[in-house]
Amino acid sequence: MGDHFRAFSFVDRIESIRPGGHAVGIYSIPAGIDDFPASLVAEAIGQLAAWSAMATVNFQRRPVAGIAGGIELLAPVHPGQILELTADFEEIDVEAAAYCGGATVGGVPVIRLTHCVGPMVPMEDFDDPGAIRERYSLLCGAGATPGGFAGLPPFRIERIGGEVGRVARATLQVPASARIFADHFPRRPVFPGSLLMHTNLQLAAMLLGEVASPAAGPWTPRMISDMKLRAFIPPGETLEVEARVEELSTESAELFVATRQGKRLAGSARVGFVSEEAR
Repeated sequence: MGDHFRAFSFVDRIESIRPGGHAVGIYSIPAGIDDFPASLVAEAIGQLAAWSAMATVNFQRRPVAGIAGGIELLAPVHPGQILELTADFEEIDVEAAAYCGGATVGGVPVIRLTHCVGPMVPMEDFDDPGAIRERYSLLCGAGATPGGFAGLPPFRIERIGGEVGRVARATLQVPASARIFADHFPRRPVFPGSLLMHTNLQLAAMLLGEVASPAAGPWTPRMISDMKLRAFIPPGETLEVEARVEELSTESAELFVATRQGKRLAGSARVGFVSEEAR
């Protein structure tokens, strides 16, 4: 079996859907992987929204990651758990899809997305429309066999400079080849924006690790806001990532993170951390 719809697909079944409206789906996190970061939960919500958007435009176009006004990180998830996903569209046309959504585990909220906008691009440039139609029918029917995701490939993040406790600069080497590219996307491999968010969080946490932990407990990521993805990142690309502390108190911290392809800004966001007690 190939990696298409397995290596980076996070909706196992669509339980109810009104294309361009409300959608409900589930995803079973494989028990055998090491972890399932918050960025992939956000990816799962976005993928459910994408299925609704693609069905709305008869699979002629598909949304890609663009803007997220807010991503609330409410609780961690673990391998073996089942994500209950929802997505609701605020607006959709052939140019862009605006939506919000969330994920729960056993009824407990784990992530909430607000004010997300994904540009719509021609389906044929990224994937086979016929294969997408067949997959949609499967998800809306019997559902897919869980367990295709085998975990993330290793990413090399190398610290290259900055100022201790204030600024961290690093390079991120995007893999030249990995299973995920067979799924994201078969006709035009692109490094997922959710994984860029994941590495941004890692660098931000690394930087805050240089700051004295608050008395209440360790720093915990709580909110990602004003996230913008501005470019398609191909396999093999070397990126420059920067995290900068903008506000810091005994209970909270706000950092700005940015990713560049050479001189071009590829993505940016603000990341809020709180002490364990404040959370």
